This record gives sequence, C-alpha cells and structure tokens, in this order.
Amino acid sequence: MVATVTSLHAPDQELQRMNTLFRQQQQAYRQHPMPTAAERIADLKRLKQAVLNYQDELATAVNQDFSCRSKDETQIAEIMTCVQGIDYQVKHVKGWMKPSRRHVGMLFAPSHNHVMYQPLGVIGIMVPWNYPIQLAILPLATALAAGNRGMIKMSEFTPATNKVLKKMLADVFNEQQVAVVEGEVEVSSAFAELPWDHLVFTGSTAVGKIVMSAAAKNLTPVTLELGGKSPAIVAPGASMKDAVERICFGKSLNAGQTCIAPDYILVPNGQEREFIETYKATFARMYPTVRDNNDYTAVVNERQFQRLQSWVNDAKEKGAKITVVNPANEDFSGTRKMPLHIIENGTADMKVLQEELFGPVLPVIPYRSLDDAISYVNDRDRPLALYFFSYNKAEQQKVLERTHAGGVTINDTLMHIAQDDMPFGGVGPSGMGHYHGKEGFIALSKAKAVHRKGKFNSGQFIYPPYGGAIQSIIKKFFIR
Repeated sequence: MVATVTSLHAPDQELQRMNTLFRQQQQAYRQHPMPTAAERIADLKRLKQAVLNYQDELATAVNQDFSCRSKDETQIAEIMTCVQGIDYQVKHVKGWMKPSRRHVGMLFAPSHNHVMYQPLGVIGIMVPWNYPIQLAILPLATALAAGNRGMIKMSEFTPATNKVLKKMLADVFNEQQVAVVEGEVEVSSAFAELPWDHLVFTGSTAVGKIVMSAAAKNLTPVTLELGGKSPAIVAPGASMKDAVERICFGKSLNAGQTCIAPDYILVPNGQEREFIETYKATFARMYPTVRDNNDYTAVVNERQFQRLQSWVNDAKEKGAKITVVNPANEDFSGTRKMPLHIIENGTADMKVLQEELFGPVLPVIPYRSLDDAISYVNDRDRPLALYFFSYNKAEQQKVLERTHAGGVTINDTLMHIAQDDMPFGGVGPSGMGHYHGKEGFIALSKAKAVHRKGKFNSGQFIYPPYGGAIQSIIKKFFIR
C-alpha cells in the first residue's frame, strides 16, 4: 500500500508554511520583477542539471511510489522529456522576450507601438500522481523562462518522489524563487484559493472544475490540463499491424495511466477480432510476461486498482465481452499489476464508456463508415488527444477539419506532447490554455501593450471644443 500522508509537517503547519512562502515569493518578485535573459537561462540550466544529477534517485522514487515502474520508462517519459523541453527554452527564451513592434495608425503618428512580455509574478503549479516529475518540472521551467517564481503542490500519492524532488529543487533554488508544498485535500484546496498570478493544474476534469471554481474567487487565470476520453480511429483499409503496434505502446506506457493515452478504439465494422488478435500478439512481443516484468508499470495505488476492477466488472455484468491480454496466463493476486482488459459490446450505460479510464482498460467500438466514426467522437466531450490511423491524406484532412481535440497525432500515439515547438493543451472539458513552447511562455507572461509618444502631440487635433476641424478628420479617416 502507498502511504497517503506525505508531508513532514502537520496539515496546519504546511498551510502556514505555504502562506508564508507565497508572501515571500510575492515580495521577492516585487524586488526583482524583470529577470534578464541571462538570469532566466542560468535558472533553466541549473534546473536541467539538477534533473540530470537526480535522475537515478527520481526513477527509484517513482518506482517505489508505483510499486513497479521501469527506470527506462521514467527516463523516456519524464527525464528525457524535461531535459529536451528545457533545452528548447534555453535556446529560444531570449528571442521570445524581445518586444514585438506593432503598427501605428496614421491618425496617431508620430508614435511607437510595441508589446512587451512581462513576468506575471508568482505561479502556482498543481501536479498529479501519474507523471510527477514531468508535470512538475516542465510547467516550472516555463514559469522560469517567463521570469516568474513558482510554487509546486505535489500529489499526496507520490510521497517518495515528492521527497526527492523537494531535495533536488532546494539544491539549486531558494524557496523565495521555487518552493514545494505537500499535503492532502485540505492543502490542495487552500493552494487553489491563493491569489496566484497564474495557476497551472493538471488532473481530472472533475477536479479541474473544483480548481477553477476556487481560482475564480480571486479571478486567478488558469491553465487546465485535463483528461477525457481520447479516441483512436483506425480508418478503413489502414494497416492494422502498424496501427495496433503504435496503439499498444501508447496504451501500455505507464499501464495506461496517461492523460493522453488512447481511451477507446474505433475500428471498421467486422474488424474487431482482427484488431484484438493483432493486439494480443503485439503485446506479447513487448511484454512476454506481466506480473514480475519490471517493464510493465503497476497501478499506482489500491484505490485506483479497485476503481478499474469495478468498472470492468460493471461492463461484464451489463453484457460486455472481456478479453484479458495475459500472454503468460499469470495470476496477479497480491499485486497491483493489471493486464490490459479489452472491452467489446460496450453500451452507453457502462462506466468504461462514460468515464476517463486512466488504466489498462480498452473498449473497442465498431463503426460503419468514417463519417459515423467522426460523428461518434463529436457526440461526446472534446478530448485532450485524438489519434487517426490512415496514410490517406484526404482522410487525414477530413478528420482534422471535422473534429476537435487538444492535440492530434496521425499514425502514432502520444508523440505530439513531445514536440517542443508545439503548444500542449486541451479544449472545452479537456482543458484550457497551453504550455510547452512559445505558447507556454506567452501564457505565463503579460503581453503588455505600450504606446509611446514624443513631444509632438497629434491628439490635440481631436480635443474640444469640437467643430469643423473634427468633422473633417472624422470624414477623412473613418467615413468612406
């Protein structure tokens, strides 16, 4: 069992500490409100080096929190992603900081317009349990690139990782610049209610609504990275082998405990068994065994494990056919290892077709035509990710134009999140706002409009008393 009490402090002590740190960061920001490009780059480089120095300790801690997660998987999905993202910001932050010149209308000449990108101040970052390193470090790196200070609220379900991350950040930053707080629901609620200059939350749609409501008390702007049911559509005539191999990787990574994991699969009518048999063979190649295989991640805790089991049982009781992908026919008693459960004959009253699955459960749904598949997706909440498998460019364009999703990967899964030069974010119930890349920098900056004049004042021509002069100006510039 994973411990649920994570902080060394009692809840009231951690709340007091959090409020003190927040005030200290606010004061520190006011004393140094515009870090130079050199200072920001130095901060980012220190953060990168800290991640590299602590990568083994972090991977060990994540493995402890999950009871089993491959070091290689942590390095691929978390360490490498953080390092590459930071490198990209180091390379581009100086250019992003440059003021953007804007057009001046003839009526307002001579003058100068530009937009300056100013740090907002103190950024709150709320981190979920599924990728605790990546989802703490990348938003923090974005905050630092934009010249801000940051406070991170870690999940109570990753106590070992929290301890290492806290130590790592304390090695390179003082708490007036970067701080980590822990605690359960009471601390999370209070954290969301602080008057942040911006709040970044990653988690479920249900909790996202609570966080946004709390932030609204202070009109705090939010970036919400939520989840939802991300579909994968296998087009008619698509290579089943190619599609399944890439879906299998995306669904198996972190045992499906990924916000952009394929949540359900739409396949052409009559190809369900081909998909399932191909999947079983592909999975067996990647994971010949599951129970004692360190490459296959466990479900993070007993609560999540029981949730997944109950949803599978709910589907079975309501008539679904369940295929357990268990290549070695192993017994998983006494573990939180859960092989993939493929669901056929799903109906709308089943939990597996209502809720984000966030684990090794995968409904397979047949469709008659590509238009029907598109309609199925559009009849539901807009997802965080959408995957489409087809080498037909016209079909690709059709799906891109007729569906909404936070991001799309064509002929693969997950990979759009790893593109440093593209924004990452949801749409509607799957979130709002972006981070990653330049869009992240802009999101955590104030784009401040600046209109500058010299001695000559063209505005004098529209001062009262009004009369013929103003009418001639109005006719010249505004009436056609």
